[in-house]
Amino acid sequence: MNKLVRDLMQPGLITCKPDATLGQVATLLDRHQIHAVFVADPDGQILGVITDFDLMAGEWLSSDPESLDAMRKLTASDLMTKPVDSLDASTPLTEAIDIFLQKGVARFLVTENGAPVGIISLTDFVNSLTAQIRAHRETVGDVMSHAVLVCREETPVLSATYAMTSSGWRSVMVVDAKGKVLGVLSGYDLLPMIKNHTYDNLTVRDVMHPALTIDINASLREAADMMIKNHHHRLVVIDKENPDAFPIGALSSFDIVAEMARPDSVWQK
Repeated sequence: MNKLVRDLMQPGLITCKPDATLGQVATLLDRHQIHAVFVADPDGQILGVITDFDLMAGEWLSSDPESLDAMRKLTASDLMTKPVDSLDASTPLTEAIDIFLQKGVARFLVTENGAPVGIISLTDFVNSLTAQIRAHRETVGDVMSHAVLVCREETPVLSATYAMTSSGWRSVMVVDAKGKVLGVLSGYDLLPMIKNHTYDNLTVRDVMHPALTIDINASLREAADMMIKNHHHRLVVIDKENPDAFPIGALSSFDIVAEMARPDSVWQK
């Protein structure tokens, strides 16, 4: 590994003012789907960093009206951690990994010639592993998503939609207490109830549609044919030897398109 921090970092910074309220910081974290915001003065000087853990501590401490009132008066500068841990952009990644392990932190400010230029986090290292995966396009198991968004059938619809929004998933897999797939909740299932404003007391069971399942060893051609024939964008991946067990994963049209878009895909040659 001869790469440097600058090769893996995320350029640019999301910042807030020192007097930003905790609610404003929470909005920034949610909007950008990040775990930390740097606190900067009007000249762009980095003063500290405030994380989702800091906000959670504030939430836990505001257990009564008096405490809540006190916490709402706090600002980013009151809860931020300082000084901010930083790494130079020219630091070798192998050295950066050692520093991550020694410090036990999740992110570093990246500087170049003393000026902040970006951030490098544990997520960047995790994402880098994806690039090491060689393209395979023979079976469902080669392309599917192993991680899935699931809920129980008695989950309120509004709770499920919040999970979809916060995770970026377009559907939720519905399972019973033993993990057996019962159905899928998608955006299309939600449209009628949105039109009629009938979502307040509904559970996922009331609006989900039956799941289409496919074996992990099935060919991608089989999967594509099933999607096209049934006008479904997502299939539930199962082991045909144990079809009632918790699903292995999910295969979506996006998974197939993403595989086609990989630099080493046959579609890019």
